[in-house]
Amino acid sequence: MRHKIGTAVVALGVAGVSLLATGSASSHGYTDSPISRQKLCANGTVTNCGNIQWEPQSVEGPKGFPSGGPADGRICAGGNGQFAQLDDPRGGNWPATRVTGGQGYTFRWQFTARHRTTDFKYYITKNGWNRNAPLTRAALDPQPFLTVPYNAQQPPATLSHQGTIPAGKTGKHLILAVWTVADTTNAFYACSDVQF
Repeated sequence: MRHKIGTAVVALGVAGVSLLATGSASSHGYTDSPISRQKLCANGTVTNCGNIQWEPQSVEGPKGFPSGGPADGRICAGGNGQFAQLDDPRGGNWPATRVTGGQGYTFRWQFTARHRTTDFKYYITKNGWNRNAPLTRAALDPQPFLTVPYNAQQPPATLSHQGTIPAGKTGKHLILAVWTVADTTNAFYACSDVQF
């Protein structure tokens, strides 16, 4: 019996090391400043969120946004159908973080597994966007308002960086944060509702 348990433990250890060596280990993260929809679901502020309540760090989809990446209407879920609740605008009633245009802001990511990173980009919706419809590229300003290059470095467990919230916005908007991973074909997506 002892030999079987020992063999099983060794096999699990070898499998784990093999997974890490091949680069298949998962890399996960989400924004909590401004608080993302997935974090609002995970902390219980918003209910009826499906599986994302247990996996706020798992909104992963193809990289290359905006020319590539998830399809319009599926952006907040990273194109991942099991997290489709994140794409539901809920009548524009997602809780929103108060922000002031033209002022500095600390954007923060939490990582449950870290990965070499190309960059972090932040987009915001245009004035007059339809907050009652799922997010599309046409609803976003075409250029990110903040890009933070990361030069294939691995981020720490918590990463903060400073940026300026765009001026000239009023009412409710959506900030899309995109974490582009350097050594896989994927990126992580986080939608945060904000109130000017």
